[in-house]
Amino acid sequence: MSSAKHILIVEDEPKLAQLLSDYLSKSDFQTNCIDNGLAVLPWLAEHNTDLILLDLMLPGKNGMDICRELRKTSNVPVFMITAQVEEIDRLLGLEIGADDYICKPYSPREVVARVKALFRRLDQLTAKPATEHFFAIDPERYEVRYHNKLLDLTPAEFRLLATLNATPGRVYSREQLMTQLYDDHRIVTDRTVDSHIKNLRKKVAAVIPGQEVIVSIYGVGYKLEWVYS
Repeated sequence: MSSAKHILIVEDEPKLAQLLSDYLSKSDFQTNCIDNGLAVLPWLAEHNTDLILLDLMLPGKNGMDICRELRKTSNVPVFMITAQVEEIDRLLGLEIGADDYICKPYSPREVVARVKALFRRLDQLTAKPATEHFFAIDPERYEVRYHNKLLDLTPAEFRLLATLNATPGRVYSREQLMTQLYDDHRIVTDRTVDSHIKNLRKKVAAVIPGQEVIVSIYGVGYKLEWVYS
C-alpha cells in the first residue's frame, strides 16, 4: 500500500479490540479503538477513516443503528462483527449499508486478510479508466454519475456497478459478482448479492427513472443494459 490505511475498531471487549489493533498494526494499518456506540458518530465527524470494523452489540447504541445513521452521510466501508449468524441478520446488515460480515469467533488473521482483500479490490478499481460506458466511474472519489447526477452508493454497491458497467451486456453469475466484491473465497448465499442488487436498482432508478438498467437473467445472474437518453 502506498500510504497507511486507517481502521476504526468499534468493539467493547478491550482484549479483543487490542488484539485486532495489534494484528492490523503489524500489517502497517493505523488504528483507533472505540468501546461505546454513542461515541462513534461524533468521532467520525472529527476524523477520517478508511474502514470501520463495527461490532453489532455495543453499549449505548448498537451497530445496526450506527451503520444506518452513518449511511446518511458517508460511504466509508463497514465490516459488521457479530455472533448472530442467522441469515436475516446478514441481509438486514447489507440492506442498511454494511459491506461485509465477520462472524465471531474469528481469527484475527482472517480479519486482516479480509481488510487487505477490500483494499486490493479498491486499488484494482482505481487503476481503471475514470469513465466507462454510460456511467461515469470515478474510483479516486468513489463516485458514480449518470449525466452529472450523482448516485449515492455504498462501497459494495460501487464495486458491483463498476463491474457490471465495465462490460455492458455481459451476463455475470451471482458467484462471479461475489468474486468481484470479495476475493477471499468465503462461503456466501445467492441472496447476499440479490440484496445488493435490490438496493442498487433503487438508486439507479432514482437517476434513470422508468428504465430497467440492471437486468435479471433467470437462473443465471445479472447484466447491465445499454441506456440511450
